[in-house]
Amino acid sequence: MLQPIRHSLRDQTPLYVFVSVLFLMGVVFGALMVNALTFEQQQDLSRYLGDFFVSVNDGGASFQALSFWAVASLHLKWLGLIWLLGLSVIGLPGILILDFLKGVLIGFTVGCLVGQFTWKGLLFAIVSVAPHNLIVIPALLITSVAAVGFSLGIIRNRVLLHRSGSAAGPFFSYTSLTLAMAAILLAISTFETWVSPELMSWVTPLLI
Repeated sequence: MLQPIRHSLRDQTPLYVFVSVLFLMGVVFGALMVNALTFEQQQDLSRYLGDFFVSVNDGGASFQALSFWAVASLHLKWLGLIWLLGLSVIGLPGILILDFLKGVLIGFTVGCLVGQFTWKGLLFAIVSVAPHNLIVIPALLITSVAAVGFSLGIIRNRVLLHRSGSAAGPFFSYTSLTLAMAAILLAISTFETWVSPELMSWVTPLLI
């Protein structure tokens, strides 16, 4: 499984730059969306966050937002959708949209926390959002680049050059890399399920 990963990192640097910039644009856009909320929406959001922090604090060390399989399935569904879109030419824009949306979700989440609770919100974001996403985001971006590369390969060989060779090799490499990323996401899901709630319970009293 390491061979396709090394190949992807070495030969697809421009795609990595493009996808990473697209993701970062999503983060910035998501953060700016917080400022576009109306006063009533900001109040509703503040109440929701307050109720959430109270529930985390009441749960204490035993608080768990989601079960392991709920967390893992969320990551794997996102990964599987990227893999599926990479199998078809028409799915290429969908991959880029997913990367942008992932950035929007993270940017909006962090922006809400910082906007409502300033440095305390940033501290909560650091312990609740950042740790697992330091692994999840690279895994999804690596899979996205592989998906875009596979889709572009289909366009180049079948549409532009009219080649009729077997696609079994590229498909195996693409799928192997996706499975490797799935294993990584399963591993980080254990952290998100059992460690993140502990970190959140330590920081939550500062926000109540």
